[in-house]
Amino acid sequence: MAKLTLRAESSCLFSPTTSSQSQPSSFVSSFRRRRLLCFPPKHNLEFRVFCSIKEKESIKEAKRVNGVPVDEVQRAGSDSEGDSGLESGSGEVGFDWDWPPWKNIPLRYKLIGTTSLAFVICNMDKVNLSIAIIPMSHQLGWSSSEAGLVQSSFFWGYALSQLPGGWLAKIFGGRKVLEIGVLTWSLATALVPLVAGFTPGLVVSRILVGIGEGVSPSAATDLIARSIPLEERSRAVAFVFGGLSVGSVAGLLLAPPLIQNLGWESVFYIFSLLGIGWYVGFQFLEGQASWVGESIPRSQSTDMKKTWSTKEFGDSLKDVPWKEFFRNQAVWAMIYAHFCGSWGHYTCLAWLPTYFSEELNLNLTEAAWVSILPPLASIFVTSIASQFADNLISSGVQTTTVRKICQTIAFLSPAACMTLSSLDLGLPHWEVVGILTGGLALSSFALSGLYCTHQDMSPEYASILLGITNTVGAVPGIIGVALTGYLLDSTHSWSISLFIPSIFFYLTGTVIWLVFASSKPQTFSKTD
Repeated sequence: MAKLTLRAESSCLFSPTTSSQSQPSSFVSSFRRRRLLCFPPKHNLEFRVFCSIKEKESIKEAKRVNGVPVDEVQRAGSDSEGDSGLESGSGEVGFDWDWPPWKNIPLRYKLIGTTSLAFVICNMDKVNLSIAIIPMSHQLGWSSSEAGLVQSSFFWGYALSQLPGGWLAKIFGGRKVLEIGVLTWSLATALVPLVAGFTPGLVVSRILVGIGEGVSPSAATDLIARSIPLEERSRAVAFVFGGLSVGSVAGLLLAPPLIQNLGWESVFYIFSLLGIGWYVGFQFLEGQASWVGESIPRSQSTDMKKTWSTKEFGDSLKDVPWKEFFRNQAVWAMIYAHFCGSWGHYTCLAWLPTYFSEELNLNLTEAAWVSILPPLASIFVTSIASQFADNLISSGVQTTTVRKICQTIAFLSPAACMTLSSLDLGLPHWEVVGILTGGLALSSFALSGLYCTHQDMSPEYASILLGITNTVGAVPGIIGVALTGYLLDSTHSWSISLFIPSIFFYLTGTVIWLVFASSKPQTFSKTD
């Protein structure tokens, strides 16, 4: 840290002094014998530049006089000089320049912003294959069934990592689990072009991507549950998970030009570098003293630094009230709602670019641009939904009622729009695109419905509860994406293969949610 302090001891700007030592020996001595004008007394001009943690600590120790910080000694001296300065004209001038600019941002906002950025990269690495699968299928000679199998392999790893991710987040803290997850999926993404010609290797690489991304929702849920108060929770969840929509937009925007100019392999290499860059930057932030120990509650940060034995791991796993979870009707409502919402989301995420390309006769770039519209509209809807939910809760509406309203909108809206799209009404292509965009965008109300309920019910077990529901929610990615490709080969009908199954699950999910869902806090006490 470098610090520069200029002190003015006169009310005259660079006026020569009347001192007998009028012969200047150097610029510095001349400067010291000149006096400054038009600046208020008792201020310091300070420029601080933080170079490294080690240097910062060294300077902090060096700037002490008999155990008292020099700044305090200077302030004491300035105060005493200031009293006489009213008569003698002595004083100090300056301002304090803080760097970096986000230094004074509350730590919980830094945490939420960094986590949201990770989710942006997360969905970029998820949607890249939905665009690259078109040229890959042509080059490697894949059928729709084979393409569906390749795309669904991501969800195998995604499903397998949900419960372990929630459990590890509870033990080590969501922050540590998140950074390991980002590094894992980024490295695995870079492997895809290297093994694309060997189907088993390609499947394994996508499973690894799924494992890395699978731990992220539970890690983020743990962070939000422990760090964000109830009245800010809807906005925090919307901001973090809204990064997925931003990532979809960014991925769909960047993938087509990269593929056309550099080949489909470039998408995986470049996107993986973004994740690795995030990981490196996160280590820098983690190394700052102000970040460590404040962004996570003390009890959690202590757990992160503790060395765990095998027995302690086992005891920790046994301490989770698994039976109480599955005896709770509200938990089952979350599980089924998550499954239903994921069926529509994952099948559309994987197959909409192909649907727009084949059904609407669009080329690769046009299909990608049209596919951007639903996640782009979701960003707008998410901001409205989160503010709507938090305002209702702040005004006294029961949390359960708010969550039911939001989730009902999230289910019925896409169901209605898919019904219109699946019927042969003779609508022009742009109207079909607009209808699907509106329905899928309104499904983002789930971020203020289902995705907040885990934290509402139990902040302590929120990450594990999301791990449970997200495990089941990943099944449509495995079954639904592959089944869509199989049905498309068999029936050649997008209505039967893509829309009708989603409509069924949206409607049944609405009924189950309205009847059994609850956001009342649960203790989940273990019973013998």
